[in-house]
Formats: sequence, C-alpha cells, structure tokens
Amino acid sequence: MSLLTEVCLSFLKIGAFSFGGGYAVLALLQREVVEGRGWIDPDGFVNMVAIAEMTPGPVAVNASTFVGYHLFGLWGGVLCTACTLLIPFLLTLMISICFQRFQNNPTLKNALSGIRPAVIGLIASACVSVGKISLVDGYSLIFFGIALFMVWRCKVNPILTLAACGVMGAVFYGYVLPLL
Repeated sequence: MSLLTEVCLSFLKIGAFSFGGGYAVLALLQREVVEGRGWIDPDGFVNMVAIAEMTPGPVAVNASTFVGYHLFGLWGGVLCTACTLLIPFLLTLMISICFQRFQNNPTLKNALSGIRPAVIGLIASACVSVGKISLVDGYSLIFFGIALFMVWRCKVNPILTLAACGVMGAVFYGYVLPLL
C-alpha cells in the first residue's frame, strides 16, 4: 500500500472516531501518527498540538493538515484535511436529516448519556499522553500551573494564555535559563 493511501485511510479513521472534538481524538492521533506509523516523532507531536491549538479550527483537522503537509506538501495537507472531515460531514448530514424525528427517543438519549463520560475519559487520556512528553522538568510544571491558573481561575482567554506562556517561554528558556 502506498504511503499516501495509508495516510488517507488513517485520517478517515481518525475523522470517523473523533467523537467529542479534537481533544478527545488526541490519543488516537498520537497512536496513529507517532506510535503506530512514526510519521512524526513525540516532540513533533507536541509541537503539532501546540500549532493546531493556536490556529483557527478544530485540533484534529489542523493536526491532519499539519501531518499531510509535513509528509506530502500543500496538496497532502489538503487531502488529509478532506479525509479527516469526510466521515464526520456525512454523519452530521445524516443525523441532521433524522434528528427531528428521533430527538426525543429514550434510546438515543441513553446512548448520548453513555458517550459523554467516555469523551471525558478520552480527553483525560490525551492530557496524560501530552503531559508525559511536555512536563519534563520543574520549569514546564510551573508554566503548566500558570496556564491552568490563568484559564481556570482568572478566566483568561485560552488564546491570550497561549500567547503569554509562549512569550514567557521564549524569554525564560531562551535568555534566563542559559544564564543560570
């Protein structure tokens, strides 16, 4: 099987199982592109997540664009993005056509009640995976704590939090830490 076909099939699968949004699919993304296929190394994965978070759009879509571009250039990025979006688009289209008829169905409500906690578990798994790679020293734990405090307690916009921590990281890791 050609690499392009393999990448497209992987992103079709990622798109099909991206219930709960981009963060819920991070563990699957990591398993596919880092551990299973080796298309990106673990450090590159963390950088990809950071870039995908900073750019507009869902994390899974931005990550697929990143991987496609990394492997095949511009058209690879476009193709991987389309593969990631295809199955969710078709599912959303089908659901929107049928939703009015089934919105009060108790079986559907029960199924959604079971999916919600599972999505939280997927997000927690992604947090642990990215945390193992990113929280490598005491300084990174301090930056984690600052970001958590800014977003959770102070209700600072996540984009501003990322920008602030990015500037602090550039200054601290680039200028302060080398002096110590």
